[in-house]
Amino acid sequence: MNDRRSFLKTAAAGAAALTVVPSLHVIGAEPAPSAQHQLPPLPYPAEALEPYIDAQTMQIHHDKHHLGYVNGLNKAEEELAKARASGDYSLIQHWSRQAAFHGGGHWLHSMFWKVMAPNGKGGGGEPTGDLATSIKNDFGSVDAFRKQFSAAANAVEGSGWALLHYRHDDGRLIVLQAENQQKLSSWGSTPILGIDVWEHAYYLKYQNKRGDYVTAWWNVVNWGQVAQNLASIRR
Repeated sequence: MNDRRSFLKTAAAGAAALTVVPSLHVIGAEPAPSAQHQLPPLPYPAEALEPYIDAQTMQIHHDKHHLGYVNGLNKAEEELAKARASGDYSLIQHWSRQAAFHGGGHWLHSMFWKVMAPNGKGGGGEPTGDLATSIKNDFGSVDAFRKQFSAAANAVEGSGWALLHYRHDDGRLIVLQAENQQKLSSWGSTPILGIDVWEHAYYLKYQNKRGDYVTAWWNVVNWGQVAQNLASIRR
């Protein structure tokens, strides 16, 4: 009887491990089984962020670029599974890089859509509550944070992101850059806010004036979502 009970407990635990259960609050991409990632819908119409981000840019960015990262991640995970099954790891470097690149793109874009909202309808304004307190403690003031974050975004070499991370070991907020989507990552920290400064995120409207795009973007930052991101980590 005891053996049977042990078996049932073990089987139940194994089944639970194979089941992906969405968390109550997800900062980036929703959890998904390997090679079954899906493109999340935009949380607002494509034109909702105008005049700061135009509808055509949003449509292309979401429907083409983000979808490409989802498909690329699924393909990479499929190929890595084949390598495990066959024992042939001759292309491990390529597919591992592809998983990191496309996985980073999927996660960061999933966060990006959520940390923006139409101006006056959750977007823009100032951070409040614990988020504002943390920003002031770690940067001196909200204005000082904006200036540092904007400078980081404008200074990204080529394609990449500026990101506000929560660092787990000391509970501080830090600003980091990411080249492409996976380089210059910081272990032990989680992004809670980010701006995409790949040219596809702004070129149709702003051409080579990245600084104008970064300045305009603050008008659609969803501080409420950023605060939820921070609170979910600190629980």
